[in-house]
Amino acid sequence: MAARIAAMHPPRRLAIVHLSGARGLDEVAAVAPNPRGSFHPLQSFPMPRPPSAFRGITIAVDATSSALERRLRALARGLGATPKHVGDGERVLYHAAAVFASNFLDVVVGEGVQLLRRLGWSEEEATRALLPLVDGAVDNIRSRGVVGALTGPIRRGDAETVARHLAALVPSGPSDPSGAARHLPMNGEEIFKLYRMLGLVALRIAREAGLDPAAAERTRRALTRNVAATRRRSGG
Repeated sequence: MAARIAAMHPPRRLAIVHLSGARGLDEVAAVAPNPRGSFHPLQSFPMPRPPSAFRGITIAVDATSSALERRLRALARGLGATPKHVGDGERVLYHAAAVFASNFLDVVVGEGVQLLRRLGWSEEEATRALLPLVDGAVDNIRSRGVVGALTGPIRRGDAETVARHLAALVPSGPSDPSGAARHLPMNGEEIFKLYRMLGLVALRIAREAGLDPAAAERTRRALTRNVAATRRRSGG
């Protein structure tokens, strides 16, 4: 698109600004020497949203000239947002952070919905039941920060509950007489690994929040032991 615009020979005073979160100013280098900029709202738009969606958010801005960056900052403030300079060398990590906070949140909630559906809940029932938890977690992060907001068995150092979760999630295979596999999502092995991986990250936060070292070590062992082997030795 930048090459097509350049072929039109736009007036030199015309600024070309892209809206990508991960891409730098070199993506529109074809229009040089026109001023070039980037303007990325740190917000999700799965569908058209009203102007209020911009209020209170952060907008990443960058430009090849200070004059254009001032214009972009003014535009962000005019939308009720806070402008933040994010340069080319910072954009990939900036965008990855956005994926963790938005896209991966949707994925994790979706896995919770699928687990409840395996208990016979409808998708609507499961989503409606879990959303207040999501809202409460976000409110806690807003008021107490990431470390202070962590709750649940890992924050408490409840290694026994963590071990029971993993035992329920571990893929049991077609020969398992308990028939537990039919209560798991189709991607049972993936969700088992995901729980362990996220659990270890949560444990790091719990340690920072002041979890007792002995309880933290018991929880770490619960998260890292070979649950599948333990289950086979105990007869399922």
